[in-house]
Amino acid sequence: MSVRVKPSSADDQLQEVFGAPVAALYASVTGSAPLALARALELRSFLALTEEQVARVRDRVHADMAPDRDMGELSADRLRFDSQWLEAALDARDGYRAALGELLRTMPPPDQQPQAVRTAQPMAVAALPPSVAAPAPPRAGAARAHRP
Repeated sequence: MSVRVKPSSADDQLQEVFGAPVAALYASVTGSAPLALARALELRSFLALTEEQVARVRDRVHADMAPDRDMGELSADRLRFDSQWLEAALDARDGYRAALGELLRTMPPPDQQPQAVRTAQPMAVAALPPSVAAPAPPRAGAARAHRP
């Protein structure tokens, strides 16, 4: 399943900030999309994958600890390993949530985000009259002598 369709705990916040459902936000990302949107969706993708890892480990531990499970199948080593996995996944989730929250807090509002600057517009050039222009330095435009 693509991360674009995996749910994440940040989906509602992204929809609120950018004013569109997450699927529409992914569809709108092109070369001219605001950098903040591209970065937010990248962090959201990482978050969705990490939250899936958290859920997998949680579900595995729940299955191993089910009341109807044979107690002879319990393994402390396996539970310790799952605990380490869970801790790592939760740390990653917290990091991605914090980074995404910081990005959304510090980015400019959508109506104030910079637009692409067009530099191909003709420029007006005005020359100063000779009486106002500064004189050129004595060697201006002179070719340098080559030294052997």
